[in-house]
Amino acid sequence: MEKTAKMRTVDMAYIALFAVLMAVCSWISIPAAVPFTLQTFGVFLAVSVLGGKRGTLAVVLYLLMGVVGLPVFAGFSGGAGVLLGSTGGYIVGFVFLALVMWAMERLVGTKTWTLALSMVLGLGVCYAFGTAWFMLVYARTTGPVGLWTALGWCVFPYIPVDLVKMALALVIRKRLAAVIRVR
Repeated sequence: MEKTAKMRTVDMAYIALFAVLMAVCSWISIPAAVPFTLQTFGVFLAVSVLGGKRGTLAVVLYLLMGVVGLPVFAGFSGGAGVLLGSTGGYIVGFVFLALVMWAMERLVGTKTWTLALSMVLGLGVCYAFGTAWFMLVYARTTGPVGLWTALGWCVFPYIPVDLVKMALALVIRKRLAAVIRVR
């Protein structure tokens, strides 16, 4: 019984640690015409290192911290208003990204190539949810926007950088696996 309680405590500590890591990643912004953050990198790393269940819980904890007003989102912002804004769907989409990675882990395993595939598929789901949300909110506040325009603003500029984040997460995951056993 004591060993199970110790593992739960360790699990909770890792979940909290990775939720905070996602917050720190959201604060790191690379200035460009469309600024880039490392939020998706944090999600990729959390799920690939902690596994589907604990990684998804870390993402949910990150969102909950933001919803209650902690400044864990990009630009040190927080609150439900961020999630209800035009780009909030991409942040909520992190949960779907994590769920896809978890499902792939259960179905295919955790080899590097399957993790890479699950990241690509999960990111596609995140992009789809976020873009649909963006189009809905943008239409309400500004006017209708076409799918290709929305993708041009919100998805296409991020694809190359997100692929680099995936590769970096896979490399770091491999290094962390040699040091900590969290799975």
